[in-house]
Amino acid sequence: MTLIGLDVGGTSMKAAITKDFEALATESWPTDRSDPVGGILDFAAHLCAHADSLGVPARAIGIAVPGIVDERTGVAVHSANLGWRDVPMLHLVTERLGIPAAIGHDVRTGGLAEAVLGAGRDAGDFVFMAIGTGIAAALILNGAPYPGVVGWSGEIGHVVVRPDGEDCACGNRGCLETYASAAAISRRYGESVPAEEVIARAARDDERAARVWSEALDTLADGLAATTLLLDPGLLVIGGGLAQAGEALLNPLESRLASRLKFRDPPRIRPTELDDQAAVKGAAILAQRLLN
Repeated sequence: MTLIGLDVGGTSMKAAITKDFEALATESWPTDRSDPVGGILDFAAHLCAHADSLGVPARAIGIAVPGIVDERTGVAVHSANLGWRDVPMLHLVTERLGIPAAIGHDVRTGGLAEAVLGAGRDAGDFVFMAIGTGIAAALILNGAPYPGVVGWSGEIGHVVVRPDGEDCACGNRGCLETYASAAAISRRYGESVPAEEVIARAARDDERAARVWSEALDTLADGLAATTLLLDPGLLVIGGGLAQAGEALLNPLESRLASRLKFRDPPRIRPTELDDQAAVKGAAILAQRLLN
């Protein structure tokens, strides 16, 4: 059966038209910051038309969106990065496309894909943490993401790691996301230098880059230490755009996490096996489950 998986990010949207989880076509569009909801609907409609042109009409679509999501009702409750509140996304998508649709939280959907297809498929219980434009996590229990009572679980990016620290878009101060997201690393270095270049400059002993990168690593370790002590996971899977830094991220993060856990061993840290396609694949899994 032909399905569409769509992942909405803060700067771009990625999607795949799939059959039996094999991609027939992949596409990417920029996120329309002035009208993000309209942009999502237009991209979804374009993907359905593309599937029709391939002779394999889509039977269902899954869409992963950022922020606070009530997956049961399909409402995008709030996204600080995209500036929306209480968007009836499921209603809008089904009305526009006329096919079954599922709405998921982007990181929980990515965690689902890691549980089914990726780094967590043999783990059962683990924490998936995505570091990109923002930061969020998913608690995976028995292979399924735990959404919380009303869809608010996993917002580790808004855990305060530096009291009275820098202002966050959420309205608080000192949130993890303001120090360790890719957007924050770029902003704190300045000159519109992307995070991956800041990390590369830190390795070349650029003092300002080293300071920004070190604080990002420290705050990430603080957040993961709290996660470890509260939840006792056996595995932490790191995804999102910043995971592409590879050992430059994972090696110092492992050592800094271990130094914060004085009376217990740290959990294993593994990189995503699905790269930046985790939420796309997870959205396709959500679409498939609508038809099972």
